[in-house]
Parts: sequence; structure tokens; C-alpha cells
Amino acid sequence: MLHRHAAAACATLTTVGALVLAGPPAAIAGEAPVPPSTPSAAGTPGAEKPSPALLDAMQRDLGLTREQAETRLKNEAEAGARAGRLQNTLGDRFAGAWVSGPVSATLTVATTDAADTAAIKAGGAEAKVVRHGLKRLEAAKAKLDQGSVRTRTTDAPVWYVDPRTNSVTLEAAKDTAADVLLTATGVERDLVRVKATTERPRPLAHEIRGGDAYYIGTSRCSVGFAVVSGTQEGFATAGHCGQAGAATMGHNKVAQGAFKASTFPGKDMAWVAANAEWTATAHIKGQGDQNVEVAGSTEALVGASICRSGSTTGWHCGTVEQHDTSVSYLQGTVKGLTRTTVCAEPGDSGGPYISGTQAQGVTSGGSGNCKDGGTTFHQPINPLLQEYGLTLKTNAADPGETGKAGNTWAAGKVYRVGDRVTHEGVPYRCLQPHQAQPGLQPSGAVGLWQRA
Repeated sequence: MLHRHAAAACATLTTVGALVLAGPPAAIAGEAPVPPSTPSAAGTPGAEKPSPALLDAMQRDLGLTREQAETRLKNEAEAGARAGRLQNTLGDRFAGAWVSGPVSATLTVATTDAADTAAIKAGGAEAKVVRHGLKRLEAAKAKLDQGSVRTRTTDAPVWYVDPRTNSVTLEAAKDTAADVLLTATGVERDLVRVKATTERPRPLAHEIRGGDAYYIGTSRCSVGFAVVSGTQEGFATAGHCGQAGAATMGHNKVAQGAFKASTFPGKDMAWVAANAEWTATAHIKGQGDQNVEVAGSTEALVGASICRSGSTTGWHCGTVEQHDTSVSYLQGTVKGLTRTTVCAEPGDSGGPYISGTQAQGVTSGGSGNCKDGGTTFHQPINPLLQEYGLTLKTNAADPGETGKAGNTWAAGKVYRVGDRVTHEGVPYRCLQPHQAQPGLQPSGAVGLWQRA
């Protein structure tokens, strides 16, 4: 955990195929062009018009040209929808999905049954046959999560389901620490890969536009994403930045609001209810103080590009490494985080992560810095919105009535892959995790929903 004070900082932080939507630059070997009939961007909101500031940061941090950055974002949007369709088709045999390649041209989907290979290839992905299904690995990780409450794990601080190695990976500074946790939880050893690490993650504590600074007493954090609760406006941020009731000041040191709810450890989520002097916007702070639009919250796949804004280090980009990662900070274990290769430093905590135009989460913690490189973890935004009953601020029209009972689709609700809804009498299944946005009903959001 990294916590920034106004005066000083202290540490509290089987085959390969192609998926390109538009032929990538010829300089990238092995990235085959796609037939012209391939649909573009899978209907993901904003995928066709990424922010220039985000593209600039991707070029700098991922070593891409502007054309490559644009192609990568389109490929990742399409890959997410394809992966969701295949997950719904494979059911318990599904073992994870990820993208790879300089422009994310390859989508790989893992299965426990070789008989699924043809269906996976027909669905636009390459197949990998593995031993363990995703649900089995997730159950093993859940046991580690439960056991970490009783067993100190700071020497084995990070664990997650890694679809690329078909394992629950446990990163440990000491082999004995990994043994203690595995023995205490009774997790099957053949499901676990122990990986040596020297990292000691810590929350990055230190701002209604995402990435701007805000202050809690002498401490500084960063605004995540603007949110709305009924008529109350505010923003999402990290739970370790402040406790419920704590007053905040904005980047200009003007009274801003107070923490309405906060959870840390266990989760690292919070939201601040702003006073009438502050207005929520559907933007986060980009390179050169440019605004970057937030159009939704569709979760990016492992391997996808992701960028972060923070009040200390500004814009930086990297890739998604793992979802549903558990991290043992000194203050306790936090579950359900996403791990990335993006760097961060004290004061960046609470700031926003975005893939294309899609909100991903708020900065929790990490290790390293933006000079030598590092690893960061963020609290995914969709669980935060669901936990507190919040609606992400976008440029879509007012959602009106939200959270309807039953399985009727409703703007403002958070959906996961496989969820079933009805809209205008037609049944649909969800393809990608997201909060439903006004104007993106299932019938018109082919990247988010398929007819059941």
C-alpha cells in the first residue's frame, strides 16, 4: 500500500492464430489480416473512437505506432465478445481466455475437452486443451482466500487464477510461506504453481474527473471514476484512502465532500459523496491534461492493454496480467483485484484504470515505480458499483429506472458472463462483464449480449 502525505510519502502501497479486425502494420510478423466481413469492435461502446491521449500513452508505454494502438483496441473489443460466446457454449469445460501479440491479434480459449477444438476455432479463437476447468481453479483460489483470513501471508502476498498456465499461481518470497498457506487451506497441490517473488505490494494511497488529486487531511489520493447514486454525485476510489465519514478536499484544496462508504481490507473500494459545488463528468485526466471519455465498464481480457491515470505519475499503460487476484497487505488480505504491468507511485491510489473507453477499476496497490517499472493491482469497478448501488457516469442519457426485479434487463445493473435477461420479450445471455448503460439494450449491443 502506498500512502501519500502532503509533506512526505510513506510506504503503505497449442497453436497460434489471428484475430485482427483490420490488417495490422506489415512490420508485425505473424499477425494475419482478417477477412473484410469480420464485424468491427463487437459493438463495445466507444471502441471505434478511443481518446487521442490514451493512444499517445499506449504508443509510449507499449512501443506501438498509432495505427497499432488503434488496431489493438479494436481486436481486444472483438476478442472479449468472442470469448464470452465460447464461455457460454463450453460451460464447465471452459478454462479461460486471453489475448496475445503486439496488437492482441490472437485470442486463445482453453478447454478441458479436446472435442471442443473445432467449435473454438469456428468461434474465432485458437484452442488449448488443459487439465483443469476454470471453475475448479476458482474454487481452489476461494479456499486460499478463506484461509488467508486465519493465516498470515505477507511472505506469500499474491495469488490468482492464471489461465495461461492453467493453475492457481501463488507468488511467495519464501517457499515455507507458500507451504504454510497451502497446508492450512488444504488446496490440492497439483492445482497450484508456486512462483518466487521479491515484491511486497502495498496500497498506493494518495482524486470529479478521474486521476485528479484529492486530500483527506494531510494525505493525498486520486479520484477514480465519477459515479451517481440517485441524485447524489460523487466518485469511486480506493477503500484504504479513507474511512466512512472522512472529509475530503479537491485538487484545489476546496471542500469537496465525504466518504459515504469504505471497505478495506477484504476489498479495497470506497466512494465519496460530493457537495453541491462539484459536478460529476464522464472523463478522466489524460496525457497533457486532456480529457479521456468513459463510455462503459466492459471488463478487459487477460493480456489486453490497459492505462492508468494518477495524481503523482499521470498517464501510464501496460497489460492485464490476471483477474481475481488476492493480495496480502500488512493491513490484511484484499481479494478480487486485477493485476497489471502498469507502474504507479504514492499518491496514485484510487485513480482510474481504463481500456479503450471502458472503465476497469481503481488503483489499490503495487510495487516498484514509474522509473524502473513495477506491478500494480486495481479494485475492479463493476463489483464496486454493485456493492454500493452506484451508476458509472458516462455520456449516455439518464438511465431512469434501474435495478428492476427479476431477469428484465435494466440500465445501471451489473452483469456477468452467462447472466440471462429478457428485453422486449426476447431472452439474452451476457458475453462480457459490464454495467448496463442507457441506449445499449441487448438487441443493439452485440458485443455484450447474445440471444439465448
